[in-house]
Amino acid sequence: MRTSPNHARLLVVLSLVCVVAAADAGAGQRTAPELWDLLKSGGHVALIRHARAPGFGDPPGFRLDDCATQRNLSDEGRGQARRIGQAFRDNGVTVDNVLSSEWCRCLETAALLGLGPVERFPALNSFFEMRENRDPQMKILVPWVRDVRSDGVFVLVTHQVVISALTGVGAGSGEIVVVRPRGDTLGNSPLEVLGSIPPP
Repeated sequence: MRTSPNHARLLVVLSLVCVVAAADAGAGQRTAPELWDLLKSGGHVALIRHARAPGFGDPPGFRLDDCATQRNLSDEGRGQARRIGQAFRDNGVTVDNVLSSEWCRCLETAALLGLGPVERFPALNSFFEMRENRDPQMKILVPWVRDVRSDGVFVLVTHQVVISALTGVGAGSGEIVVVRPRGDTLGNSPLEVLGSIPPP
């Protein structure tokens, strides 16, 4: 069977796409020690999904100003958050800033990390129940991450839906997704996903 010139070109393009995809997949297979070394070198962003908080979503009618109306960390989650912070210290990672979603489970996780003062950053808020907020938040968060310049690390404590929208990674509770900003590249993704570290 003869292959038309257009068909041949399509096969070449598809082959190149597969090669690039395979290279990207391989780049994301870094070990936890390698990722800690990258964080220690500075200039990276650590996206952390809040520590363990049993349940799913938030109760109907929850309010940001009342933690009692929200899904919150369990004792296990509080211990997990402390261990994550200790892992940063044990690996010699310099943290410049800690920013958090305004949800109580994120703010408590961020505080229990013990890595410095916690700043509220609404662009990190969950949009699980309010999907209409996804695009407006990403319009703020994507350029913010793209333009990060730091000798240390920015820690962002947020939710699975936010991490997934930003990186394509479905992070588990307490998981750390390590990204490198790409503020000086044209036509590329605003960040490079380097891999993820499971919770300690």
